[in-house]
Amino acid sequence: MFPNLLQATKKYWHQLDELEAAYQQGEISLEEVDARVAELMAQLSIERRAAFAHFWHGCQHWLTTQRETVIGLAILALVTYAWTLTSLIS
Repeated sequence: MFPNLLQATKKYWHQLDELEAAYQQGEISLEEVDARVAELMAQLSIERRAAFAHFWHGCQHWLTTQRETVIGLAILALVTYAWTLTSLIS
């Protein structure tokens, strides 16, 4: 299952808003806010790393299963580039 980074970021911002409101109302100290923000950032970074790892593994899987297609497209791009370059020079 793909990690839902957008939802995790929305949750992070919502929790930051709650912390700000609690601080503005004098319910929590600044030190407590700092500690909680550090925890929230650590949680979000875990979600970001999971999303990146999932994306990277998906790319690796696609490249291994579509190796011939990728090689063919690379050769086609190289030939097209060379042809365009020779057309510009002459």
